[in-house]
Amino acid sequence: MITLNIHEAKTHLSRHLDELQPGESIVLCKRNRPIAEIRLLPTPVTEPRPIGLGKAEFTVPSSFFDPLPEELENCYRPFGSF
Repeated sequence: MITLNIHEAKTHLSRHLDELQPGESIVLCKRNRPIAEIRLLPTPVTEPRPIGLGKAEFTVPSSFFDPLPEELENCYRPFGSF
């Protein structure tokens, strides 16, 4: 556990975050009293998805590429640009 006062955190927070290890935390103190704790977030393990994973699960209708009705299209325009 790393304990920092507010001034030290403002000055060197980036360096302390680089030194932080999984399971450790940084405790921020104000007037020597703990007020906040900073922990590393778990890094999700990501594996690449295989191409064609949902093949034959569904079909895209040909109408998918048709223009949207004007009423629906207006919903996506910025306010005042009608």
